[in-house]
Amino acid sequence: MAERTLRGARIGSTSLQGETGIEFAPRRAVEYLTEKGTRFSVMFDREAEAPAEWFDPRSGELGFLDDEAGRAARAEFEEKGQQQRTHWDMLLERRSREELEQLLQDRLELLRARRGGDRG
Repeated sequence: MAERTLRGARIGSTSLQGETGIEFAPRRAVEYLTEKGTRFSVMFDREAEAPAEWFDPRSGELGFLDDEAGRAARAEFEEKGQQQRTHWDMLLERRSREELEQLLQDRLELLRARRGGDRG
């Protein structure tokens, strides 16, 4: 009997309290700009300090504030990207390209010999 009375009531899924008499916290929209020139806004509390970078919820791109703090954050981000070394960069620090070519040929010969020996 209790199941029939609760069926279709959507208990917990919607609030039955109205918005009358509720005072929302003051908010402000902060605009961010991505590399592709896409602008998007994020709502923050009026007194909160907006971060210099934020990911666009639609595209997932990194956006920066369109002010001095945002430009400084963008420059720092680009500088970090240029300073990151890849595995290839680190490998070239240890060996020359000729050494790497020779090492590759040696390993390929070893692999081919191993495959040829397994068949016979």
